[in-house]
Amino acid sequence: MIETRLLPTDELLRSLVDEVVEIRVRENAVLQMIAELDRRGAAGELGYKNLPQVLRHAVRWDLTTAKKWVANAGLLSSEITPTGSELAPELPVTAEAVAEGALSVEHVTVVAEVMKALPAEAEESVVGFAREHEPNAVRKFGKDLAYRLYQNDPEPRDPAPAPQVNQHVMSWKNGQLEIKALLDTVTGAKYQALLDPLAKPRPETAEDGPDLRPRAEREGDALAELVDLMLRADQLPEHGGEPVTLTVTMRYDDLANQVGQATLDNGERIPADQVRQLACSAGIIPLLLGAQSQPMDIGRKTRTFTAGIRRTLVARDGGCAFPACGRPPRQCDGHHVRHWSDGGDTSVDNAVLLCRSHHTLIHQSEWDVTMEHGIPTFYPPRWLDENRKPRRNLLHTAA
Repeated sequence: MIETRLLPTDELLRSLVDEVVEIRVRENAVLQMIAELDRRGAAGELGYKNLPQVLRHAVRWDLTTAKKWVANAGLLSSEITPTGSELAPELPVTAEAVAEGALSVEHVTVVAEVMKALPAEAEESVVGFAREHEPNAVRKFGKDLAYRLYQNDPEPRDPAPAPQVNQHVMSWKNGQLEIKALLDTVTGAKYQALLDPLAKPRPETAEDGPDLRPRAEREGDALAELVDLMLRADQLPEHGGEPVTLTVTMRYDDLANQVGQATLDNGERIPADQVRQLACSAGIIPLLLGAQSQPMDIGRKTRTFTAGIRRTLVARDGGCAFPACGRPPRQCDGHHVRHWSDGGDTSVDNAVLLCRSHHTLIHQSEWDVTMEHGIPTFYPPRWLDENRKPRRNLLHTAA
């Protein structure tokens, strides 16, 4: 181990460079292993949908990171054809540089990106530049190179306009939901037609005077009123087999004494004094908990998961119960811990909420789920953990 405090700065930097080169060489070895796993179809063998999902559990990478490594491994590894012959990597010059420790995984991602717009013979120039510059500079270099190569080409025709799509993004910040939306022309007009009448200034009265709310506040209040109108509508889309509803979960004693907080089905909390008002509204389901936080008198055993059973699962699991999954209840299905075909009951004690991805994984892989002390508990495959240490999802645990 080098005593870094005793080294002059230049020697320390040289040592750092040597260490980084070694890291990159080892990264190349990892990429080759990933490529081999992909070649032999390891995901299907282990019951997973794809290799990034396997790596997500095996080395605890985010799914985005795992996908990047798998993609890069495919670019840099040799391909074996059905006849047994070996084809060169898609980016052979890049593969050679990575094997030497000259390029990082981030470099590979950017080189692959810029080479989409360049002929194969340009790879040597791009990699030569990448050996001396960081990935962002390589990206700019590639764009400039493409421009120089094609600047004398005839201008392409204007592409046909892309079809309009609806986009909606929402995120919780400090107890408030921030919404951003991009709607197509027709949908936007319908939305505006719904909102405008509700956003008009209130009539001036002797008691309240004129409506001094700015337009943004009036439209925000109008949207809130529109949500309430939708909850009272007769026909609404379904989530989990029941019409759109909002579940408010609270301890019975707290509700009776008007203290503490209630939890909405998206995990946000509201003070007790708002609960009684919500409970009187259509489309709002109150779910009361007993002293031990067990749901009181909700649902019964049937052949399918009823709305009552599902609400109980939502209160208990808070979302997908698979370890480290953060998907909310509305994206989850009920799963029989002991399969119905094996004699398992359709009951709260034999059910767990799982998102579609993890529901499929439980059915197709060696992951096991059991109920222990009323809590869904998962056991990983032995290849992931030889001791199969039990795991639980702590993301939905109440603070």
